[in-house]
Amino acid sequence: MVMKKRILYTIAGLILVTGVLGGIKALQIHEMILHGEQSVPPPLPVNTVVVQKQSWQELLSSVGSLEAVEGVMVTAELTGKVVKIGFEPGTMVRAGDLLVQQDISSEKAQLRGAEAALELARVNVERMRKLLADETIAQSQYDNAAAQYKEARAQVDNIRATIEKKTIRAPFAGRLGIRLVNLGQTLNEGDQIVSLQSLNPIFVNFSLPQQELAQIRLGLKVQLTTDVLPGEIVEGKITAINSQVDTSTRNIGVQATVANSQEHLRPGMFVKVDVVLPVEDQVLAIPTTAVLYAPYGDSVFVVEEEKSEKNGQHGKIVRQQFVRLGEKRGDFASVVSGLKEGETVVSTGAFKLRNGQAVVVDNTLAPGFQLAPKPEES
Repeated sequence: MVMKKRILYTIAGLILVTGVLGGIKALQIHEMILHGEQSVPPPLPVNTVVVQKQSWQELLSSVGSLEAVEGVMVTAELTGKVVKIGFEPGTMVRAGDLLVQQDISSEKAQLRGAEAALELARVNVERMRKLLADETIAQSQYDNAAAQYKEARAQVDNIRATIEKKTIRAPFAGRLGIRLVNLGQTLNEGDQIVSLQSLNPIFVNFSLPQQELAQIRLGLKVQLTTDVLPGEIVEGKITAINSQVDTSTRNIGVQATVANSQEHLRPGMFVKVDVVLPVEDQVLAIPTTAVLYAPYGDSVFVVEEEKSEKNGQHGKIVRQQFVRLGEKRGDFASVVSGLKEGETVVSTGAFKLRNGQAVVVDNTLAPGFQLAPKPEES
């Protein structure tokens, strides 16, 4: 009996101790919960911008390709062996500069004989003219001598033309491409020698839908962008509009001329073209970095004043607002709906925020936003 009582007392004691420890732990957890509910996390510093209206010029966008104002693949007109190459690949040449000299030794020899025959025919026709004036010879004899003189002169001109064709020169000033011939090579008629392109200025050819025809005219400014010049905008003017609409696409062909003094733009390049119309639109604009992009919709965080229910103090919080965006230009995106002019939105770091989070505005290190940004290296 005594043994059983001791066991019962021991069990009761353990239960009592466990209950006391559990109660203490429950009190500690309750205090921690109350402390967590009463504590307020510090506000997060954010950069902000005020939603404002901006004047954006109306644009007609298209894609185009570049074409040289003058461009040709220089080829051989006659068959002949290359005896001299007078250019370096990739260099600038002037109109008339020697590119390739084919073998003309045979033509030179023929020319000397033809020139001698021409001189003899000239002397003979002069003699016949005097004799005809003295009525010593018949008119037919003089006509025969004159015909021989013309034939001899034509033979000289033909040989000189052959020599000229085998002396291949630059037809206009421009930049050469890669050399496609070698010294001693026999060129046949039509064989390619080198590409010659006039690069400054340069054409850009593009198309616009036929319904835009009434808005475009000669002299309108165009803006080109290309991955060759990231962040740069190259400007030019419309210089030609096609006289007919493409019946398969119902588009009108347009050509603009663009300055290209640095020759960064080359024929065949793909470019994005914007035709700048003399019309301005008023749009609400925000930085593109303010937008939180998501599959279910784009949103921004609007900064609002709120009175805290815990301490009664006023502070700033962010409210997630879904928006519908329009055109993007430079660092900005136009807002079609979802925001009003004068509202303040977080400009950077939107991915770090949550709806209702307390914030403090700090624009000390806020980045600058531009409609036409340029890289620092440009």
